[in-house]
Amino acid sequence: MESKYNLKSPAVKRLMKEAAELREPTEHYHAQPLEDNLFEWHFSVRGPPDSDFDGGVYHGRIVLPPEYPMKPPSIILLTPNGRFEVGKKICLSISGHHPETWQPSWSIRTALIAIIGFMPTKGEGAIGSLDYTPEERRALAKKSLDFCCDACGSCMRSALQALSPDSDLRPVDPQAHRLAQQINFKADSSSSAADSGSSAAAVASSDSESSALAERDTEDTASAEQAESSSSSSSSVAPQASSDGPSVPAAPSPRQRRSQNQIQSPRYPAFTASPPAPLPPQDTSHTGSAVLIVLLTLALAALIFRRVYLANEYKFDYEL
Repeated sequence: MESKYNLKSPAVKRLMKEAAELREPTEHYHAQPLEDNLFEWHFSVRGPPDSDFDGGVYHGRIVLPPEYPMKPPSIILLTPNGRFEVGKKICLSISGHHPETWQPSWSIRTALIAIIGFMPTKGEGAIGSLDYTPEERRALAKKSLDFCCDACGSCMRSALQALSPDSDLRPVDPQAHRLAQQINFKADSSSSAADSGSSAAAVASSDSESSALAERDTEDTASAEQAESSSSSSSSVAPQASSDGPSVPAAPSPRQRRSQNQIQSPRYPAFTASPPAPLPPQDTSHTGSAVLIVLLTLALAALIFRRVYLANEYKFDYEL
């Protein structure tokens, strides 16, 4: 199979290395590429202990892109399990549904540990997730041992090493376990709820801003009307007060002073249109000078022609 691929490709190098690391099955997981396709792997994982999947062994596919490890793989379960839909790409932050959260440091081993860790969690409406009852999941866990894959020939009863009394109940790989803890289960319902919440907040903020502006305009209009009414009432009361005797006018309130200032001084400065600049007068002296020069030139030419003509005529008479 090595002769079919370019060994200088980063994806081929990485997959060859991971295939060598995962060649021997463990007690909890095993994965290997198909004989004729390096970019399609088949895996088997044991159900997590102390859960509804305890005692089951589940089989699936991992389809890797040519840009691996820069782009994430797609993970598909083939064994009925009650947690993930069969034959459908599951939605993890490590899968192809969310390339924005993929990290090149993650590997196929990391994906296997993440699948084992996420099996007991709730689906919460994510793509490819199921929420079967515990009884149904336990029944499917027992039936999973009878599953055999037609593509790779693996049977679940012999796909993994048998558990021994001294074996750990959970996969032990500190580095892969630490990377798997960074993986999140992506639910589309939560993202859509967040989007709707953000849009509702934006609409509410715009409504509050528009209402605040309307209240401010109403307040300014009311203060202006109050200032006008107070000025008119003071002017009508002033003659009566002067007839009775001198009185001290009441000081206006700050709101009235502000409204009076707004009335007296316009909000926007008034611009007066400046008259257009006068056009420069046309200079007619140049035209007159040119005509005069032409006339003088013609007169001089006529004079010279006459002198020449007269000189030739006199010479002709003298010869005779």
